[in-house]
Amino acid sequence: MATVIRQPPKHGNMITILSVDGGGIRGIIPAVLIEYLESELQELDGKDARIADYFDMISGTSTGGLITAMLTAPNKNNRPLYAGNEIVPFYLQHCPKIFPQSNGLFGLLDPVRGVAIGPKYNGKYLHDTVRNILGTTRLHETLTNVVIPTFDIKKLQPVIFSSYQAKTITALDARLSDICIATSAAPTYLPSHYFTNQDKDGTTAEFDLIDGGMAANNPSLAAFSEITKQISKGNPDFGSIRPLDCSRFLLITLGTGSNKTEQKYNAKMSAQWGTVNWIFFNGSTPIIDVFSEASADMVDYHNSVLFQAFDSQHNYLRIDDDTLKGTLASVDIATKDNLNNLVKTGNELLNKPVVRMNLATGLYEPVPGAGTNAHALKRLAKVLSDEKKLREANAKAASN
Repeated sequence: MATVIRQPPKHGNMITILSVDGGGIRGIIPAVLIEYLESELQELDGKDARIADYFDMISGTSTGGLITAMLTAPNKNNRPLYAGNEIVPFYLQHCPKIFPQSNGLFGLLDPVRGVAIGPKYNGKYLHDTVRNILGTTRLHETLTNVVIPTFDIKKLQPVIFSSYQAKTITALDARLSDICIATSAAPTYLPSHYFTNQDKDGTTAEFDLIDGGMAANNPSLAAFSEITKQISKGNPDFGSIRPLDCSRFLLITLGTGSNKTEQKYNAKMSAQWGTVNWIFFNGSTPIIDVFSEASADMVDYHNSVLFQAFDSQHNYLRIDDDTLKGTLASVDIATKDNLNNLVKTGNELLNKPVVRMNLATGLYEPVPGAGTNAHALKRLAKVLSDEKKLREANAKAASN
């Protein structure tokens, strides 16, 4: 497989961004969507086409951060480590060992034990697996730019691992394995992650990190902001594109699903809660649900306002499913049946209509004439393919 040189936006018409939310095992849902998008790109440009060849930035939080690394880390041939159709099988193989399911009396006691003495899972299998697949690859080595949010619990501030920042703040040029372990360290589920990294001057930086979902469960705005900063600084890769000109951005953001149809909580019950109930209530972790859903929805609201204000809503696609029920909405029930049902959910989501946030109500409504999510991804695959070809032609002409 030949090395692909991705030309910068200055040779084309738009900046392209792909973003993947956090959500534990529910990462299977966007993985199904990514597989479909890559298959459409391969229909247009050949079997060697990969997601990383078409996007100027790929962002991901938690499970989305792992997907981001898998799509962009180079293999020995300097091509993406994983193809789109290899991510779902990875989840099916490894999730049952990352989130081992307890049975019998001990299974009933595990949630209570977790609240009392430590995270629900020790993270060892996840950490070993991530280190094994990503090796010593560092942030600056990804095949396209990436953004992976984390949160420093010692400094009480977000740490955004960005390809652009890694070029100037070399302490952030950490190993991808450490970044992925950190962004996945969901409180109560997996342990926090401490690691060190040396900058170019040999100074050691320390990181005390937890799940990026605490800062940006939907990391698309973080990606958008990183690129906007580069444009504002005059990065020549972006040519004449102006900051916040949404007519020149293409943003695809993939959610991992949620359960908003079954109302698990309300003010009357939560008014009586203390610390333990906010951490554990009827098998759920309300405080995590609140943080992750609020983060994702507020970012989608901001994006919707911005793209609609520029009359560029056709350049923004958010695909998510807020009708997940029962174990499908969990982040860690990694039984064979539940994982297979998540694959089924992802495929069903492809056939659901494209929806867009109503800015007056905050509710999602079908977009007239937009068809299904599969139709939308097929349309955008053509846009991505045309943009790539345009850049290559203009770069060739500029070099002659």
